[in-house]
Amino acid sequence: MNARARTRQRTSTLYSERLYVPWWVWPLPLIGAALLAAEIHMGYPGVRAWLPYVILLPLVALVMVALGRIRVSVTAGAEPELWVGEAHLPLRYVDRVEIIGKQDKRKALGPQLDPAAFLVHRGWVPTLLRVWLADPDDPTPYWVFSTRHPERLAAVLREHGGEH
Repeated sequence: MNARARTRQRTSTLYSERLYVPWWVWPLPLIGAALLAAEIHMGYPGVRAWLPYVILLPLVALVMVALGRIRVSVTAGAEPELWVGEAHLPLRYVDRVEIIGKQDKRKALGPQLDPAAFLVHRGWVPTLLRVWLADPDDPTPYWVFSTRHPERLAAVLREHGGEH
């Protein structure tokens, strides 16, 4: 465990969620891996019969778990921070918080997206949060990231730092 993770564990958590991959996304990649393994197998006996299944199915499962490892949290402590994955932002730099619903998601990630913005997007999460920064030394204008509970997270950010 790295120092950041230990520090994160010692402070109290005001909000936390994991952007796991939902169950309904898992079957298609696993079926694809099984079909690829069957294509490699093609009726040959011996190692070629079972090795593709042993390698491909667990590999796809590991990729699916890795895709869902992103955690969004707000920690309290000496200085409250917003964490998105390994990136963190002290809440004193939060200026405004904007909820982006699924109907506006395409625009927010397309024509409205600033190339300098910090972005963590998971396609299976329907809503986003845009956090505008108030740090004049930071070239990043805002953070955009997926969250399943944007209202709760926005309320925590507004209460502990944002909306100056």
